[in-house]
Amino acid sequence: MKQVLCVLLAAAIMTGCAARGETPMPTESPAVTPEWTIPLPLDEDGLPVLEVFVLAEETIRPMDIETYLCGVVAGEMKNDWPIEALRAQAILARTFVLKFVTEKTSRYVGADVSTDITEAQAYNEENVNDRVREAVRSTAGMVLVAQDGSLPYTWFHAHSGGRTALAQEGLNWQDEEPEHTVVTEGLDSDAAPDEAKEWSATFTMKEFLAACRAAGVVTETAQKISIKEKGDSGRAVTLLVDGLEVNAARLRLALGSTVMRSTLLTEISSDDKEVRMAGRGYGHGVGMPQWGAYALAQDGYPGEEIATYYYRGLSLIRLWDEP
Repeated sequence: MKQVLCVLLAAAIMTGCAARGETPMPTESPAVTPEWTIPLPLDEDGLPVLEVFVLAEETIRPMDIETYLCGVVAGEMKNDWPIEALRAQAILARTFVLKFVTEKTSRYVGADVSTDITEAQAYNEENVNDRVREAVRSTAGMVLVAQDGSLPYTWFHAHSGGRTALAQEGLNWQDEEPEHTVVTEGLDSDAAPDEAKEWSATFTMKEFLAACRAAGVVTETAQKISIKEKGDSGRAVTLLVDGLEVNAARLRLALGSTVMRSTLLTEISSDDKEVRMAGRGYGHGVGMPQWGAYALAQDGYPGEEIATYYYRGLSLIRLWDEP
């Protein structure tokens, strides 16, 4: 039987966000008292212990949550980035994994979560260094909560291309739009590489038609392609492929998210042999852009403020202290 960590907090650590650009963040939030349980055993230091399926080893390893997070932060960000950006990433990653284990079941039997990026978060133990360890250690136990005390989906991505997105447009989110997601300036750093800022890709007609089928639309031709609907951020929500409607976010995953790097399209065309696309940004566009976190850290923002900057109405709380 697993022990259960019961979270019953009477106070929250609040973070106000300084105004910058058009980010619609409140400067104050009411204190929240979340009440939920984390179905994980505790180690001798009182830290939740995860059963992690390590994809590279094809085995399950028990890890306390803070050790696991070191590998996640090192997998999601470069370990030489500004420490406050790394701290923000640690807070979001911790919130993400707790949301995962309280709501979902890993596809790997016997595991709470995995290092498989198609299921959860990136993971790279080899890139863990002292900066990553300090980012995780100094934010130990810190997570974001919504105004009703629930754990939010703390989505993040590489580069916003200028504007962040709502979940329904960027992720094809099928439920009601979460209250904490916003469309706002990404403020991505000029230091971002060109391939993160802008991209272009060419697909063979065979590749493109197969991706359409994987996205739920069967068509034998793609002679005329256009954007049918855009979301509030300017991202393509649906495309018209010879008159048939294809969801852009689903198509991106089918084509490969490292190739069709975003749905913030600036060009799309086709001929008998291939389909050409170009766009801005890298990732789904929802929540914190990591190159935005980089810029805010360079501007002197602490990790606690960066972690809340790209969301509406989220507060920071601490579930346990540094071991």
